[in-house]
Amino acid sequence: QVQLVESGGALVQAGGSLRLSCAASGSIFSINVMGWYRQAPGKQRELVAAITSGGTTNYADSVKGRFTISRDNAKNVVYLQMNSLKPEDTAVYYCNADIRTSSWSPFHYTYWGQGTQVTVSS
Repeated sequence: QVQLVESGGALVQAGGSLRLSCAASGSIFSINVMGWYRQAPGKQRELVAAITSGGTTNYADSVKGRFTISRDNAKNVVYLQMNSLKPEDTAVYYCNADIRTSSWSPFHYTYWGQGTQVTVSS
């Protein structure tokens, strides 16, 4: 069994910063891509940022230059540093990871965390 547990969500004023963390635990052989998604009320879940095991990153246009994704492969943790936060960044942020759970199966499966609330006040 695999679990992803996010932390770091909070209420913050516009212009402020937050750092989200997501730790993967359980039956993990390797992790390919790890990412952060967000879902605001009444909107679809959208990709915020993703990072491969080799460190290649991808960002949504709306967060480029403000957010930074990083990961610690030894600890199976992914981070999202969020700076210059705007009210439109308000959402539930979800961690996502493509995980290979055993050495004998080559398949990666997608797992999700439970989400952490980020609220940016104007």
